[in-house]
Amino acid sequence: MTDAAPTRATFRDVFAVREFRALWFSEILSVAGDRLALVALTLLVYDRTRSPLLAALAYAAGYLPWVIGGLFLADLADRRPRRSVMITCDVARAALVAVMILPGMPLAALVTLLFAATMFTPLDAAARSAITPDILPGDRYALGVAVGQTTLYSAQIAGAVGGGVAVVFIGARSSLALDAATFVLSALLVGLGIRARPAAARPESGQQSPLARMRDGFRLVFTDPALRTITLLAWLVVFYTIPEGVAAPYAARLGVGPVGTGLVLASTVAGTAIFMPLFTRFARPRQRNNLMGPLAVMTCATLAVTIFRPGLVASLVVFSASAAFGVYQLAANTAFVLRVPNERRSQAFGIASMGVVVGQGLTFLAAGAAAEVITPAAVIAIGGGIGTVVALVLTLRWYRVSPPGGRHAARRRLRQATSRSLMPPRRHGPVVGARAARS
Repeated sequence: MTDAAPTRATFRDVFAVREFRALWFSEILSVAGDRLALVALTLLVYDRTRSPLLAALAYAAGYLPWVIGGLFLADLADRRPRRSVMITCDVARAALVAVMILPGMPLAALVTLLFAATMFTPLDAAARSAITPDILPGDRYALGVAVGQTTLYSAQIAGAVGGGVAVVFIGARSSLALDAATFVLSALLVGLGIRARPAAARPESGQQSPLARMRDGFRLVFTDPALRTITLLAWLVVFYTIPEGVAAPYAARLGVGPVGTGLVLASTVAGTAIFMPLFTRFARPRQRNNLMGPLAVMTCATLAVTIFRPGLVASLVVFSASAAFGVYQLAANTAFVLRVPNERRSQAFGIASMGVVVGQGLTFLAAGAAAEVITPAAVIAIGGGIGTVVALVLTLRWYRVSPPGGRHAARRRLRQATSRSLMPPRRHGPVVGARAARS
């Protein structure tokens, strides 16, 4: 008797899980709140100083903490109960944002408070990513990730747009108060909607120094060939998001101004948001695994078309198509979870996320500098070409290190990976064996 008999999971099955509904809605509030605070504070700084440089520095303060948080804090969600970690992060961010509202707060203090508040974001994100397989075991996990990623894009857009609108109608300080309220509501949802679980890692894991734990985390992610390949495939996002970094000069070259800039930015995420749920629902686990490499190649190769300097409509089609091919990230995420032990999952997610954020920041800087010398269209095309070559190499590598076994084996591995949290945690060394790969 084979395991082909069970009915495939559906989005209805995912939303039928009460814990997932609480996690999902609390994430909407947290992400939208993050964006709202960042936009509101940036506008507040610019309104006070009229300095684009200081406004940009305020905006950067919302990203820099990912480096510290991803490296040194993410493993706290392995050594502490993940529900408690998420609640603590929300409460801490609510308190820090509330302090920003106090009258007469100096600009330096505002930026420092934003920096401190954002420091909790990678820890919260790692805890949420790590607890999702416990809440959605088996085939439901991939569908849950698709819902989460689509929600993430939507919440980021809503938070950014809402931040600007809120500042216009109610002012920056009232917008920050609204942001603090979103974190309080998120903490309540997590506390009331998600059941308590013990910490995934053994207590003695916390006896190591932060540097030793960071070193072991990098060994976990980058020593195993399959896990390293999946992580690098996920990091290809730094190439195919280059249009975001040069959206303003690209639109200016087309003569479409701020409206065109907004359309370019929207097109870089719209394709993923639309096609990820479809890809998850209709592509089987084995198909998603096999398509991961080719889709990664296409998401970068599509951008090479901009070398011909297309108009606005054609550019939006190109960027949307590239984003649509980016649904391969869901397959990478699922493969990542299959190969990371539960007691190291938060730290691994934190390192991978930190790499994406830092890589994007550096790539955006490089793209902006290059756009001073050559056209933004050429910058995007060159970045897409480099990404295509890297994706081809990684795809060939993935086919060599990807374990065989087909759909049924993939389902068995996912069930095993997501059920580990129900068992007493086992001790793992810094280097995980054949099962240790992650996306």
